[in-house]
Amino acid sequence: MHKKRVLFLCTGNSARSQMAEALVNHFLGEVWAAFSAGTKPAGHVHPLAVQALAELGIDASEQWSKSLDGFVGLDFDLVVTVCDHAAQPCPTWLGQGQRVHLGFPDPAAAEGGDAARMQIFRQVRDAIREQVLPYLTRWTPQPVAELTFQA
Repeated sequence: MHKKRVLFLCTGNSARSQMAEALVNHFLGEVWAAFSAGTKPAGHVHPLAVQALAELGIDASEQWSKSLDGFVGLDFDLVVTVCDHAAQPCPTWLGQGQRVHLGFPDPAAAEGGDAARMQIFRQVRDAIREQVLPYLTRWTPQPVAELTFQA
C-alpha cells in the first residue's frame, strides 16, 4: 500500500510541526508518512515538546529540527502550515502537494514557570491531535491548489 505523504511547516520546527509529525507517524503511520520542516529551524526539538509526546507513549527524542530547504523538489500529497496567523507569518510551499493551514499557538513562546509552560505544550499537543488526525483521516485530494481549514 502506498502511504500518503504530509509535510508540516512552521518557522522554527521545534514544537508544533515536530509534534504534528510525531503524532501522525504514531497514530496514522500505516496510511501517512509525516515530515516536518521550518523556514528558520531552531536547531533543536523543544524538550517540552519531547516530554509532551512522551506522555502519550511517543518517543520523539531522535527527531531533529530541519530546514525547509531540505524538502525542495520532493513530492507531498499534502502540506500543512501550523503557525498561528495572528502571531507569525507562515512559510510558503511552492512545491507539489495540496496546501492547507491549520494554525496553532506557538508553545515555545509560552511564558511562566515549567509547570505553566508544560501545560501550554500539552494543550497545543492535544489540539494538534484533535484537529490534524481527523483532518488527515478524512482527507482526499482536491483540485484546488490552496485551501484553508477552520476548526
